Amino acid sequence: MGRIEELFRDLKSKGRKAFIPYIMTGDPSLKKTEELVLLLEDCGADIIELGVPFTDPLADGPTIQMAAERAVRRGVTLRKVLAVVRRLRKKTSVPIVLMTYFNPVFKYGLESFMDDASGAGVDGLIVPDLPPDEAGDLIRLARARDVSTVFLLAPTSTDERIGLVSRASTGFIYYVSITGITGAALTIDGAMKEMIEKIRSASGKPVAVGFGVKSPGDAEAVAGISDGVIVGSSIVKMISDNDRGLERYLKSLRRAI
Repeated sequence: MGRIEELFRDLKSKGRKAFIPYIMTGDPSLKKTEELVLLLEDCGADIIELGVPFTDPLADGPTIQMAAERAVRRGVTLRKVLAVVRRLRKKTSVPIVLMTYFNPVFKYGLESFMDDASGAGVDGLIVPDLPPDEAGDLIRLARARDVSTVFLLAPTSTDERIGLVSRASTGFIYYVSITGITGAALTIDGAMKEMIEKIRSASGKPVAVGFGVKSPGDAEAVAGISDGVIVGSSIVKMISDNDRGLERYLKSLRRAI
């Protein structure tokens, strides 16, 4: 059992839900990313999702796209992201999940990447453009190293897809709350609750919800029907704007969740 599974089991025993913030590695700098991870932990993050900069982030809205572009221009690579995780492991044990597209992993070499990611202290992977039916090698290598593989489901997912993702995912399942990109508007309704319950029933695994969660009110509502809340674009925007209210905002999300 990996650390993410252990975390969710511990949270469930305490009646708590996971706060999972996302930041882009290398925006505004690698050093700042390390500082931000420690801040996120201090503000109550249970798992931290680190974005790997990529030139064609198809699932991401403009805020995260621009953060990725800035990091790419600064020369941030997958190897440098792993080096950040390795340095962080001397300071924190908070679970870290990498959100990366498949091309950087393919270029790195799948087995070499899994060796290095595991060795650096990565706890999980989200690869949004790698569907589970094409991810057999990644899943096999990850499970051999106790690295969780987190796959995505959406409001349009069929029962067959739910079954496939349930079998492929470890750690938790990422429920994309909207049929759109990160940063789009969120609507919380009975259909979302019903879908999350269906996924939980089919998988027996925690379900964390992302895309569109911005305000503490959003976070509270999502926490009421899921096992974890993922917040990305609004945090990335505050970082890019050098907003001094970031710590206050993070703590407000933690309280709401």
